[in-house]
Amino acid sequence: MDKTFTKAQLALRNGQDRAEIWVAYQGKIYDVQASRLWRNGKHYEHWAGQDLTQELRHAPHTAMVFEKFPVVGLLAD
Repeated sequence: MDKTFTKAQLALRNGQDRAEIWVAYQGKIYDVQASRLWRNGKHYEHWAGQDLTQELRHAPHTAMVFEKFPVVGLLAD
């Protein structure tokens, strides 16, 4: 995977500023726009366009939830 995005670039993919709905987890950026649970860039108290690595520790599901979404790039440090 050659594409790398900054946090600022990820923030634009929040379902509001652009059509893309992306989230980051453990350095990978996932396209979650196909999920009905991410409509308008919001999933419960989580917002798209962010790194959800820390927040997922408190989620009722495991990181395996991301396996069904395509990886679009990597999050720059």
